[in-house]
Parts: sequence; structure tokens; C-alpha cells
Amino acid sequence: MKVGVEIGGTFTDLVCIEESGIRLTKVPSTPRQPDRGVFHALEAAAIPLDAMADLAHGSTVATNAVLERKGARLALLVTEGFRDVLQLRRQDREQLFDIFYRKPDPLVPRYDTLEVPERVVSDGGVVRALDMAAFGPVLDRFLAEGGHGAVAICLLNAFANPAHERAVAEWLAAHRPGLPVTCSVDVTREFREYERTSTTTLAAYVQPVLDAYLSRIEERLAQGGFAGRFSIMQSNGGRVPATAIRRNAVSALLSGPAAGVTGAIRQASLSGHRDIITLDIGGTSADVCLVQDGRPELTREARVDTLPVLMPMVDITTIGAGGGSLVWVDDGGLLRVGPRSAGADPGPACYGRGGTQPTLTDAHVICGRLPADARLAGSMKLDAAAARAAFAPLAAQLGLSVEALADSAIQIAVANIVSAIRLVSTSRGRDPRDYALVPFGGAGPLHAAAVAEALAIGTVVVPPNAGVISAYGLLAADYSLYDSLTRRTRLDADAPAAVRGVLAEMLGGLQARADAIGLGEARRAEAVLEMRYVGQAFEIPVPLDLAALEGLTTESLLDAFAVEHRRIYRLGAAGQARPVEIVSYRVGLHVPHGSVPSLAEIAGPPLTVPDRATTIFDGGRARAARRMGRAAIGAVPVAGPLTLDDLTAAVYVPEGWTAATDPSGNLILRRGA
Repeated sequence: MKVGVEIGGTFTDLVCIEESGIRLTKVPSTPRQPDRGVFHALEAAAIPLDAMADLAHGSTVATNAVLERKGARLALLVTEGFRDVLQLRRQDREQLFDIFYRKPDPLVPRYDTLEVPERVVSDGGVVRALDMAAFGPVLDRFLAEGGHGAVAICLLNAFANPAHERAVAEWLAAHRPGLPVTCSVDVTREFREYERTSTTTLAAYVQPVLDAYLSRIEERLAQGGFAGRFSIMQSNGGRVPATAIRRNAVSALLSGPAAGVTGAIRQASLSGHRDIITLDIGGTSADVCLVQDGRPELTREARVDTLPVLMPMVDITTIGAGGGSLVWVDDGGLLRVGPRSAGADPGPACYGRGGTQPTLTDAHVICGRLPADARLAGSMKLDAAAARAAFAPLAAQLGLSVEALADSAIQIAVANIVSAIRLVSTSRGRDPRDYALVPFGGAGPLHAAAVAEALAIGTVVVPPNAGVISAYGLLAADYSLYDSLTRRTRLDADAPAAVRGVLAEMLGGLQARADAIGLGEARRAEAVLEMRYVGQAFEIPVPLDLAALEGLTTESLLDAFAVEHRRIYRLGAAGQARPVEIVSYRVGLHVPHGSVPSLAEIAGPPLTVPDRATTIFDGGRARAARRMGRAAIGAVPVAGPLTLDDLTAAVYVPEGWTAATDPSGNLILRRGA
């Protein structure tokens, strides 16, 4: 058995691939003890621990530790004179017109930051040597007085020469054994001191939390006789063995959303769709990502709670528009949806678990798009009366009917999602009409057609069992390792040899890491150069064909840069006189996962629902509609409005759209067909 378990904000999803087909399970998440959710799902699926050959896992444990500030008390060691690097941040304001705006507090306060008497310059030269004999006692007293649970070391220009960071780490290993220590050179070897320090502190902050979480899971697995491979999803869309994630815990910050993108790419590609926009709507958020030619965009810098993370991550934009997002009225009397959420406990009012506040899921129940007698997670009954009761006070306040208010809330959520998609498409020079929309998560297919309509997207591809795509993506993901390094290289006659040398060193390091954690021999490498015109403040990523590395020339590097510069800015041309430089190098090493079956290949009979008439509320009025099981939709298009029941997610097909199932099991919605 190969099993993927993904812990979301409301539900924990499981996908099990075995010889007889695919098994699916959804159980409510356990936010206070998320590791228990893994075993609840395994127990619900009746999977013996000793029967699994492969267990892949993704969760929000690392992210929640940051958002809720539940990580270890951290000591930060910085070069003398840089004690305030986290407090100073950058000069930009995230909320430009908010006069009460305050920059969020950093993970490490000033009093937990210690200056190290040393100095390395940008080319790696040492201008002030580190004397651990003198500094050691100072460090010992600092740690003794602070009671710190972990240490982050981020010394100036360590990416060029890590000797001083290594010396401090070795001293700590000898004098403070057992204290978790994170060096910046083990997290990111790039310049820009604030971003590098932020990333290092994030890694150190979540490392004890993630380590304890994984240890509890591994202990339970060992007790059950598990002898297979246990791997964790990374934010870059690849997974690694659990033992390796401990080396760089920050790479697990966005593992769940990244897994969803990977699963959506795999399933949509079966129908020939490689240019897609993914829309993942779960219990707490809506995540969107643009995928070009079957590959998601990777960003070199993401943010978690406004804190920068300097490493490759799937470029996902997240907004608070999940099924549990609260519907409320602001001080100006405007109706809002999210970002606050009812979460898994108590959850939406219709879940019958004590929730009393109106949510987006309640709105869909009121409007009939999510049938009141549907069963969530296989057995959870919906309470339509509780949903109406939650909306009633707000409806009375605004002078609207409960149905009109619920419909308005859905329209606001759709508008918010559309804005998020425009951020990853039109704002970056991509026309969303050139892409298919791929919705998943429990609520994604409920909103997809309306979102596509607003963006003039003509095709929506709804994967089978869309509610468990993230768990499926865990099993579809390659094993991946990444490395980055700042080495400024001017594009002159010596540049090709310098590029080959740096890449050979970096790829050799990744190969050694892959060997150390037992990855397979079938490996695929890739490289990206971060380049810019000399004097610019920011770089653009330029992919490099490693197969043509031996024939690399200065002219080919300039041409590759010009192509990407024109694509992004519509400016620049090959052969310009302005000098160009490489700032940083990024390399990736991937070990293919092997083939995985389509999510349509479910073991057991499909969900059957009688074809009958129903009423839905859409666009401000009640409409007659049909309710069917998704399995009843064949190759012949069926016109909406339709509500379709599936095992893991409901689908809404509005008027003006049709639905048909293609040979890969994907449900294809088309506008105006």
C-alpha cells in the first residue's frame, strides 16, 4: 500500500493506492493534536500500519507554529553591529494607507539576540577573526540566563564563507549537547541580510515543533510495525524522507497547498490540460496557483505572517475564503467574508458541532448548492436549520432574506477569489482565458464555474474526488532537493567557465545529499540563474538547459536573459550594451515517484444519487435545478443548473454551463456550450 495523508484546517484526507484500486477517507481534523488526525484517518480506512510500503504526509504544523507563535524560545546570534536586523526589516509598508499600521513583531525579540565579534566580507575574506575561547563564555552565560529552546546562527556574509558559523555550531554541540542549532548556510546561502536572517529564524523556530511532531508519528508507526518509507511534502512541490526534513524544517511551511497543486497537475494532464490555474478551497482558505506547461511557478521568496522566506516555493496566493470563513459586517456596514474562520472546531453551524456564526459553507447549504442531506467526510450530517439560524440575525440587521444574504456572501467570496487569480495571472502578463481552471478541495467545485465566468475562462476541469486532491498529490510528487547560492558573476568572457564550476559544485552537493538519504538513482537535475542588469535592485529567474552546459557561451547567457526580460517586462533585447550579471544560482534534483493511477480508479461502487428536481438560489432568485450523482454524468454534456454529489466534494454547474465526463474521469464544465 502507498498512503498519502494530508491534514487540512477542517478535514484530514487520506488516499490509499493498492492493487485493487484507490481508497479514500476523510475525517475531521484535530487541531489541538494534529498527529492524532493521521492515525484517525488510518484507523477509519482500516489500514494496518505494517501493511504500508510508503506513507507520504503533509500538514500545516510548521505554519501554525509561526501563525500562533507556538515555536521554541529562540536565541539569535548575529554579527556585531547587526542586532536590530529583524526589527528594522525593510522600509516598505504592507498597508500603505493605514495610519495605525505596525510592523508585526519578529520571532526573536531584541533581548534574545546576541552579537558575535566577527566580520566576513562579501567575497568571503575574514577581516575580523572569531575567537571562540573569548566568545564561548559570553555565549554560555547568555544561553543560561535565557533558557532558550533553540539557537539560530546568521552571521554576515556566511553564504560566502561559513567558517565562523560552523565554529559557533561546533562549540554549541560540545558545550550544549541536545540544543537544536540552525545555521543560515544550512537553510539558504543567499545574500540580503534581513531575508536570510528571517528565513533562518523561521527554520530554527519551527524545527523543535516539527521534530517533536514527526517523532510522535514515527513512534506510533514503529509500535505498529511500519517498515516502509515515511516522507514529508515540501513547499517546493517535492517530498523528502522525514529524516531529511529535520535539516531544514522551514521547507515544510506550505506543504499542504503545494501537494494540492501537484495532484491537480497530475490529474488535469491526463485530459491534456497542461496550462492551468488551480483553485484549492478547503475549510479555512482559498489557494490559487498558475501552472505553465505542466510546471507550477516557483517563487524565490514567499511570506508567512508577513515574514519573508528565502527559498524556492510553489507560488501560491492564499486568501481567507474557505468553507469555514465567517460572514460578517464591518464597521462601515459592508458585508465581508473571511479571513477569520470557524476552523475545524466548532466549524460551520451546519456541521452541528456547536458553531453558531454564519460561514460560507452555511451559505451554500441555504442556497441549495450543497444539499442539506449530503454526507461530508462520509458520515457527517448537515443541519440546514442551524445554518439558517446562524444567518438570521445578520439578515435581519441588513434587511435581507436569509437566502439573499447567503447568495451575496457567495458572490463576495467569488469576487475575492477572482482578485487572487488576477494577481497570479493578469498582474504578471498572463491572460487567464488561455488557461483551464482546475478546482479542488471540498468547496472548490462549488465556486469554480462562477469564478471562471468572471474571468472569461471557458473550461473548468473538476478532478474526480476533488476533495482529496492534496492527499493524492503527496503520492504523485517527486522526491526533490534544492540548493541556492549567491555568487555574483559578471557576464564576460570568463562567465561560462565560472557558471559550469559553480553548478558542478552545487549539483555534486545535492547528489551527495540524495545518496545520504537513500534516494533512487534515476535523477533529473535543473538549474536557474538569478540575473539582472548591473545596477538593478532585483533579479529575474532564467532557466538554464543543463544538457547544453558544455556548449555554454557568454552570448547564449545574454540571449537567455534577454528572452526572460522581454517576457516579463516587454523590454530589453539581446546584444544591449548594458552589462549583465548573475547574482545567485539555484539547482534542483528530482527523483521520479513512478506512475500513480488516476483518482477515477476508485475501488468499490461509485456514489449513486437519484436524479431529481431541486431548487437553488443563485443570482438573487430561486431557480429550478437538477440534482444528480456525479457518476451519472457521461460523455454527453448535461446543461445546468445542476448540483452533483460526489464522494468528497459537491459540484455546482450554473445556468449557461454544461458538464460532461471525459475518458480520464475528469468532469469538464464548459461555458456557453
